Amino acid sequence: MTSPACYHCGEPAAGEPPITLELDGQSRHFCCQGCKAVCETIHAEGLTGFYNFRTEPAVTPRQLTKPQLERIRELDHPLIQQAFVSPVKGGQEAQLLIGGITCAACIWLLENHMKKQSGVLSFSVNHSTQRARLVWAQNQAKLSDLLIAIHELGYTARPYQADEVEQQLRSEHRSMLIRLTLAGIGSFQSMMLAFPLYFEMVNDLSSDFVSFFRWVSLLITTPVVFYSAAPFFRNAQRDIQSRHLTMDVPVAIAIGLAYLASAWVTAVGGEEVYFESVCMFTFFLLLGRYVEVRARFRAGLTGNALAGFQPTVATRVQDGDTSVVPAHEIRPGDTVRVRPGETLPVDGTIVSGHSTLNEAALTGEYLPETRSTGDAVHAGSVNGENPIDVEVTRSGSQTRLSGILRVLDRVQSEKPPVARMADQMAGKFVGRVLILAPVVWIGWWLAGADNAFDITLSVLVVTCPCALSLATPTAITAATMKLRRLGFLPTRGHTLESMNAIDTVVFDKTGTLTEGRLRLASVKVTGSIDEASCLKLAAGLERHSEHPIARVFSDLSATSVSQVQNHLGGGLSGTLGEKALYIGHREFVQSQTELPAPSVESSNGMEVWLASGSEWLACFCLDDQPRADAQKAIADLKDRGIRVMLLSGDRSNHVQQVATALGIDDAIGQASPERKLEVLQDLSEQGHKVMMVGDGINDLPSMAGAGISVAMGSAADLTQLHADAVLLNGQLSQLSEAIKTSQDTRRVIRQNLIWALVYNVTALPLAAAGMVPPWLAALGMSASSLVVVLNALRLARPPLLHAPEEGARVGAQLVS
Repeated sequence: MTSPACYHCGEPAAGEPPITLELDGQSRHFCCQGCKAVCETIHAEGLTGFYNFRTEPAVTPRQLTKPQLERIRELDHPLIQQAFVSPVKGGQEAQLLIGGITCAACIWLLENHMKKQSGVLSFSVNHSTQRARLVWAQNQAKLSDLLIAIHELGYTARPYQADEVEQQLRSEHRSMLIRLTLAGIGSFQSMMLAFPLYFEMVNDLSSDFVSFFRWVSLLITTPVVFYSAAPFFRNAQRDIQSRHLTMDVPVAIAIGLAYLASAWVTAVGGEEVYFESVCMFTFFLLLGRYVEVRARFRAGLTGNALAGFQPTVATRVQDGDTSVVPAHEIRPGDTVRVRPGETLPVDGTIVSGHSTLNEAALTGEYLPETRSTGDAVHAGSVNGENPIDVEVTRSGSQTRLSGILRVLDRVQSEKPPVARMADQMAGKFVGRVLILAPVVWIGWWLAGADNAFDITLSVLVVTCPCALSLATPTAITAATMKLRRLGFLPTRGHTLESMNAIDTVVFDKTGTLTEGRLRLASVKVTGSIDEASCLKLAAGLERHSEHPIARVFSDLSATSVSQVQNHLGGGLSGTLGEKALYIGHREFVQSQTELPAPSVESSNGMEVWLASGSEWLACFCLDDQPRADAQKAIADLKDRGIRVMLLSGDRSNHVQQVATALGIDDAIGQASPERKLEVLQDLSEQGHKVMMVGDGINDLPSMAGAGISVAMGSAADLTQLHADAVLLNGQLSQLSEAIKTSQDTRRVIRQNLIWALVYNVTALPLAAAGMVPPWLAALGMSASSLVVVLNALRLARPPLLHAPEEGARVGAQLVS
């Protein structure tokens, strides 16, 4: 007598005495106490739906040993959590890799089970990558307790490591390539056997030879069906169990029916076999999916492409000695050495050395940038020339690169409305095809047609909505890959779709259209000393100050000035020999010298005056210069018919001057954050679709009132967190290209959807009329999918690069 199967995991339940549990009036058998305990937990939490729509037996729970528990408890240590845990609003976020998932029911069980755990704010699992995002309140639960709750269900959970997932993706990619190759060989061989019979190239062929050809074809087709086409059958079983129809359902039905019917005819006898159609259908469908998956793999949307830029080890410098340590052990305040060719493992500030850094992983800008002592650098940058020592400010999950990875994960998990609409259309189309196919067979069978089965098979194959399902996600993947390469990072799922309707772009001034730092615009000599000497005296005074104004003079040669005093809110005073010197704003200098101020032409910039005890020496005009590509960016936007506005809190005359220099017709100055929000709301009420570009925390209210908000890459973290997109490299010229990409994406999606619908609507009556043989139906369906994928991949082509040749002229125009 055979042992009953375990109700939970499917293993033989041969224990003595038997392990049983009364559930819903029935006695269920279990192989061990662990499976029984898990089943009791599932029923106690009201999650019995897991057993109703799972497609494979559950994993067997394992009792955690003491060493395993200790390793899990170690993950509570703050230093270890730096590598995969980051703070979010309301709690902490951990990136985990889940093992043991076999089907959608596993995800359903895990998500519902974890949501019932104390302290869990959210828990979601990506089925394709088996990557989980856990957000929990640290004051209510320990991370180890939550991981143990996952292990108690029979699954495993460990910190997400990019190299492990990369290896897994490569393994899946290799497996798909093997399946595709096997299906291609099977298609070629089966067509060689079927070709002579189709076109009567071999006349008077004996029945023995026909039977031999069929048996050989069966031998060739069997591994194609049971290996190459296995994912279709697994997915179809899952979809039927979960009552969510996808294109895998008609695919699996068509392949299964054609194979079984052909095997029956081969064994018993009959007219037609469809082995070549089965192989070709499997091959072409796998080919379309391989191209689409290859596009996703190259795009790196799962974050592994970027995560590969984060080294796992670092060279720490202590007391002049160096040692190689795991990157997660690096703390803020440590110093790390980065040699030429190495990648920075942390964010920090250069304290020794200078070099060029390739920051493409962060900004999309492939030209290296020169960085020297005092400059900020970020994880993921590649050192080019010389060794540098970097003082750590942020490490692990706190680096800027880690933040970009989290944003990409969020964008990938959010489906835009057009993608959800395409999924719904595909699901409804599949349901109607499954109803129509037997109706077609009954109609032709009643009409006495000998090829009723052929026609029904063609209907199932030719109307598979593969192109419809691929139309939107492939286009969005390609467009996001292109934007990421441009340095424009969407942070919300709706961003790409919403940008295509933008008709008004509103800019902040300081730090957005301008560089956000003061420069020396002009020098007006008013005394007996020449300009060069005045600059040396000013540099000698300002080197004793930490004020941002002092940075303007920091690179100039300086005269040594003694007894320098800092007068808060006014300026600096000092002595050169017996001569007193003063530098600061006009009122401060006048109060110190009691000399009448000279009459000079008013400047639009900030005036800094230099005087001695006996005369006014010079007036330095400081100003903030426009970004090099600002004028070109605004011209490109206006060429696209987009209205451009400047909305700033700075004084009106300077705002108007910047607007005039850059070619902006509408400019509003001295606008408070509340006033900015009012302006944007008025534009929205007038029916305009507005994009707001800013960089400061004071821009948050107005950015929240815009349809799309874009933060500069140099903006405050809080500003970037609330923006719909981040311009990582600060190149304003990419805004026009991003809007164009959004419009192109919408056009490509519309083209793909129209093509997919027209193809299915046209092919369906032709197939139902018996005009399309099964092999041609497989070719047509696969060709339609390839057309959609290749059309979408056009979006990923890099744009032509434009040099910001206008920048120098704009700067000269403002300072003159």
